[in-house]
Amino acid sequence: MAEDKIFVGNGKQVFDDLVSVSLCLTDIPQEHIFEYGGKKYIKLNVGTKKGGADQYGKTHHVSIDTYKPEAKSEPKSEPKQEQRAVVEEDKDELPF
Repeated sequence: MAEDKIFVGNGKQVFDDLVSVSLCLTDIPQEHIFEYGGKKYIKLNVGTKKGGADQYGKTHHVSIDTYKPEAKSEPKSEPKQEQRAVVEEDKDELPF
């Protein structure tokens, strides 16, 4: 089921290849801020507003990317052939 979007800003198309956006940092829930390599990040989506520009000339919206992939359970893998050979050789050797 898709979660409701959390809108945190708006933007305006200022050039063909540039959209200028403003974000409200106080609207960003802490659970969507993550740390990586000692820095804080948030994943965002920028989309075109349906129906064109709003009353303030804003043409784009900014929302939090709330997508969370499902955890995959990986099957237990067999040791590689090389690893098995080394283990079998060690069994034949005496410890002294």
